[in-house]
Amino acid sequence: MARLAICPGSFDPVTNGHLDIIHRGAKVFDEVIVAVFNNQSKQPLFSVEERVHLLQLATADMDNVTIDSCSGLLMDYAQSKNAQVVLRGLRAVTDFEYELQITSMNRKLNEEIETFL
Repeated sequence: MARLAICPGSFDPVTNGHLDIIHRGAKVFDEVIVAVFNNQSKQPLFSVEERVHLLQLATADMDNVTIDSCSGLLMDYAQSKNAQVVLRGLRAVTDFEYELQITSMNRKLNEEIETFL
């Protein structure tokens, strides 16, 4: 079975930090799907379509990376793609508490999918 990871985010805008996580994930997993979500609590700088396009350009050299737009719950999306792992990045130590809470909730929704921080 192929090892599939989901790298979710709003990517508004895509940053070098995002690309670093995607590049590293692409080295470890057979396939990485970058899932562009629309964060309702943020006023977007770019539309979802523009973010998808920017990510497609930025990852064009990675054959095992695909870009997708999605909505709804991350765990539902990950399960629909048969992903085993969710890749999350941390910008600062202060992000850890928030990401730990999200990881805990995602674990309750689907304990078969691991989250890598």
